Amino acid sequence: MPTIKFVREKKEVECEEGANLRKVAMENGIQLYQGPAQVFNCHGFGHCGECRVYIKDGMENLGKKTLKEKFRIAASFFKLGHEHEVRLACQTRVNGDVEVYTQPEFNWTGEKLSASAKA
Repeated sequence: MPTIKFVREKKEVECEEGANLRKVAMENGIQLYQGPAQVFNCHGFGHCGECRVYIKDGMENLGKKTLKEKFRIAASFFKLGHEHEVRLACQTRVNGDVEVYTQPEFNWTGEKLSASAKA
């Protein structure tokens, strides 16, 4: 069974292969949304982009990005930098071990994530 390590929360959970990252996170009390997005989000349809996560390790163990996900990340008004390492939890299938950093901070210059995201 794949293991998801939520870095910020210091929590590891096992899931079935092919499980949806958003569902696993929510079932295990992991908060993916900040502020008003806790209520006002698309509930897993890939429209809002609020469930974005930074994949610290194990990108190769995730399913391919969906078209919705590629578009939402590319169309994001705020750029995080390292967009190729950012996924939408609601659109991500877990096929192996992965380390996830939830609620990554915005990077206004687009160069790199904050040191806390890489810790």
